[in-house]
Amino acid sequence: MTSPADHSTSAGQKKKLSRTTHSALIRYQVLAYVVGVMLLLLTFVAMPVKYIGDNEAPMNLIGPLHGFLYAVYLLATLDLARRVKWSFRYLLLVAIAGTIPFLSFYAERKVHRDLTA
Repeated sequence: MTSPADHSTSAGQKKKLSRTTHSALIRYQVLAYVVGVMLLLLTFVAMPVKYIGDNEAPMNLIGPLHGFLYAVYLLATLDLARRVKWSFRYLLLVAIAGTIPFLSFYAERKVHRDLTA
């Protein structure tokens, strides 16, 4: 995932984000981490307990919570994409990262590196 957001800098110099863009990045990072953890809990705890242990309680709690947090993650992703002018394709890839276990962690690091390196 190569970021189309073009921030030209000199070699060895970090990119300087505006305060509002930096705030949007922080919101995105926190939500990417939380959604990633919730998806792991859903996939590797709640679903096995439901289908192997015949207990729907964890799924009934974690499933809707993950769904709500994923919706908030999408809003944070859209906000960041608007501020740094991502292409629709890049936005879609980052948004989908919240639906695949472990991918949100990778996408978060990639986005952070692309915007600050």
